[in-house]
Amino acid sequence: MLSAELPAPEGHMPLAGHLRELRNRLTKAIGAVVVTTVVAGLFHKQLIDFVIAPLPGCTTVQEGSATAAGRCGVIATNGLLSPVALALKVSLTAGLVGASPVWLHQLWQFLAPGLRRGERKYTLAFLATGIPLFLTGAVFAYAVLPATARVLISFTPDRATSILPVDDFLDLATRMVVVFGLSFELPLVLVMLNLAGILSAARMTGWWRHMVLGVAAFAAIATPSGDPLSMLALAGPVTALYLVACAVSWLNDRRRERADTAARALDADEPSVLPEPNESPQRA
Repeated sequence: MLSAELPAPEGHMPLAGHLRELRNRLTKAIGAVVVTTVVAGLFHKQLIDFVIAPLPGCTTVQEGSATAAGRCGVIATNGLLSPVALALKVSLTAGLVGASPVWLHQLWQFLAPGLRRGERKYTLAFLATGIPLFLTGAVFAYAVLPATARVLISFTPDRATSILPVDDFLDLATRMVVVFGLSFELPLVLVMLNLAGILSAARMTGWWRHMVLGVAAFAAIATPSGDPLSMLALAGPVTALYLVACAVSWLNDRRRERADTAARALDADEPSVLPEPNESPQRA
């Protein structure tokens, strides 16, 4: 009588095993997010103060009120339920960020068994470089937020006062952090394509005009505020990182050319096997 489930080949897992593994990994990842969200909820006021720190707020509402850096606005919340929703949103965002090492590790543990040794090496290198680049972009976006807020508030008419909803600014800050963080991943993607042999450094440098124009257009579209300062703050570092990616790819192409030349020279130095001469027929 045949068994209901055939044994899996060596190194493979049946579908039911994959589903159980996925369930266990998701349970651990979601549990870590829930725990960090609860902990962040205990400090939601401090987190909200940290998020809205770049806003140039006014202490009093009066005509012509301004800070030393220029005009200011009244920081406010909309409605009775807005503070609760804001606390939940800040806590959940902090929970996702704080638990990122755990759920990224669970994701890696789920994907790693299906990767070859070379693919694991490249994946680890991608994570080891991509996470710092994303964090650098996020920190850069937060550093640009005060100047961005001042530029936007400067368009307020002289006889009007800006009302700055905290939840709207939180959405703006989150979008800027995500956009800047993902944009800083561009050089890593280009280098990975070069390492895979798909894109050469010569082609990357030949595209520099189109790349600069494309980065500027992307910055104009992707920055949520749309002000020139944010666009320049995003386009400048991304263009510099693109040039760094071109330099790294050029070095990798040179290394690959030297390795190919050495391999061809080694093949040329191998002794060739000469055919043995035909034996002459013996005379009777």
